[in-house]
Amino acid sequence: MRVIAITHPDYSEFSDLIAGMHRLRYRVFRDRLNWDVSVSGDMEIDAYDALKPTYIIAIDNSSSVVGCARLLPTTGPMMLANTFPALLGSNPCPRSDKIFESSRFCVDTSSADSVGASGLRDVTFGLLAGILEWGLANGQEMVITVTDVRFERILRRAGWPLERFAPPMQIDDTKALAGQLSISEAALMNVREMGEIRGPVLAARFTHKVAA
Repeated sequence: MRVIAITHPDYSEFSDLIAGMHRLRYRVFRDRLNWDVSVSGDMEIDAYDALKPTYIIAIDNSSSVVGCARLLPTTGPMMLANTFPALLGSNPCPRSDKIFESSRFCVDTSSADSVGASGLRDVTFGLLAGILEWGLANGQEMVITVTDVRFERILRRAGWPLERFAPPMQIDDTKALAGQLSISEAALMNVREMGEIRGPVLAARFTHKVAA
């Protein structure tokens, strides 16, 4: 498994991986979780994908997308402030050039990825470590996210507990909540230790040939 960060200038180079990411998001959020999401054909794509996010993508040895997350700055439009502000409770939405939002975190549970002693998949740990490594490399101090109680438990088991903004709310079929997580070397070390990861996971530079 490899974990890469794809920024807007490199979208065309990695167009097949980005398409694979959108298809994975469709299978997870539309088919498996039954969320009310925007779709185009067999892809899940929403307005926030038009804001030039950074994508953290995990790929297997055959270059298939097996996990992903979307990162956006909190200084502009984002999911928590613009779509789910009720999940903040009475708290203001954090906005800073040192805080980013992570959304659309998902893993292909049908892949052959191994499961560790914690019960979590290796790709889950790889993505979490990749997000932390990206944050540290870019001078970030905090990440905020909209998620559900299921993923909150996953974060706790991974050694990176979420600090809630407010109690969970029922949104359609999902018990949703929002919170923040510290971006720190200590948090990265916790995730690496829990996931039995040795060294960095995020590729410094990944060369990829788009399929013809």
